[in-house]
Amino acid sequence: MSWKEVFSSSRYWAVYNPAVAAPSPVLAWVDLSLMPDDVKPSWWTSDLSQIALTAAQWTARQTTGQGIQNGAIVAYTPPAAVVPLKTQATSAQAWIQQQANLAAAMGATFTADMKAYVLAINAIASGTDTTSTTLPAQPTDVMTATTTTGATT
Repeated sequence: MSWKEVFSSSRYWAVYNPAVAAPSPVLAWVDLSLMPDDVKPSWWTSDLSQIALTAAQWTARQTTGQGIQNGAIVAYTPPAAVVPLKTQATSAQAWIQQQANLAAAMGATFTADMKAYVLAINAIASGTDTTSTTLPAQPTDVMTATTTTGATT
């Protein structure tokens, strides 16, 4: 018996991972008529599940925004990616470095607010601050202007 005979109840299938909380995203839309008879695709592993689709469901399928819940195709919005706070702080350090370069080029120095921001970001990025849950807001006042006085003779 070929692997396709096991799936003979339908030509069209939606493949998903049942270990993912429902609704599970559709991992693959499969038209069996396009698959070889002798070898099941290597990506279609035994830990994945599938539901049979009608021709109408196949025609209405979308490449994104659909998932599977309780054996049915449903609207699906993937969860937002969670960026760890330490990673966010490391990214913020690039902005700080840019500001430091600008300040040095213009002969300016950081404001007290900016210095406090730098210390807070560095503590989060280095892991010494383990209690913060969000980054501090970027200060609006970053540099203090330095005045130069000309020497008189």
